[in-house]
Order: sequence, then structure tokens, then C-alpha cells
Amino acid sequence: MGYPVKKVLRESKTVAIVGLSAKPEADSYRVAKYLIDHGYDVIPINPSADQILGRRSYASLRDLPQPPDVVDIFRRAEFAPEIVEDAIAAKARAVWLQLGVVNPDAARRAREAGLMVVMDRCMKREHECLTGAGPAEGTTAPQSATCQWRPQAPQK
Repeated sequence: MGYPVKKVLRESKTVAIVGLSAKPEADSYRVAKYLIDHGYDVIPINPSADQILGRRSYASLRDLPQPPDVVDIFRRAEFAPEIVEDAIAAKARAVWLQLGVVNPDAARRAREAGLMVVMDRCMKREHECLTGAGPAEGTTAPQSATCQWRPQAPQK
């Protein structure tokens, strides 16, 4: 079974980014800016910031006034299980573990709760692949040279 990358990208409008940095040089910031520039409503989740990219930042997913479509996790893999539990409580429809964030137990728990799961992929790069969009203005990360849809079975 592959990850529902296209389905999540096409059906999601609101993206809560857990671990979104207020620093413009951070990957999470660049991904958030790209998503905003491409029509997504990004909700920062960072207890250390009041506002990021002109948007109110929340301390936790559990503080959100309404469910996000997808929770994009920009935290280390060992924090993924707790974030998945928060995503379930927040009634998110999907969790996206960013490139380099791999936690099969968290992914399994999310699936068991009925959430779609994408793991170890970059939301920005995958959106670029899907749409053919290049990097948004103000971002420096190049489009992936290996832009291809590759079914990848979830790790056990």
C-alpha cells in the first residue's frame, strides 16, 4: 500500500504545521510560505511564537478552534506518537510526517484511527511534483530533480 500523497494534497485546504519555525531560513518556514503561496491555509503550531508568517500560532493542536485537514509534522520522530494523538483529538483527516521523520508506530496508530498517513516525504516537493509548480517567490529550495511518484509501502 502506497501513501495517499495526491489525495492529501488535493483534498486538503488547511495545514497545521507542528514545529513551524519563525526563522525564515528554516525548512519548516520555507515549506509553510510555499504552501501559503499556493493557496493552503497554514496554521502554525509553536508554543514559543505568538505569530508566524502573519498567522496566529497555537501552542498545541488541541488548542485549535476547528479541525485541520492535515497535520504536517516538523518535529523529531520520537515526538510523532504524541503529535498523532493530538491530531486524532483535533479531528484532523491526515498526518504528514515530513522528510526524515519516520515513526512506523505513529503512522500505524494514525491509520487505526482513520487518518490518512504520508511519511518521510516533503509536502512542498510533493506539491511541486503534482502541480509542476516551481519554488514559490521568496523560497530558495529547488524543485526536486528526482520528481516522481513512487509507491512506497509503509514501514512496519
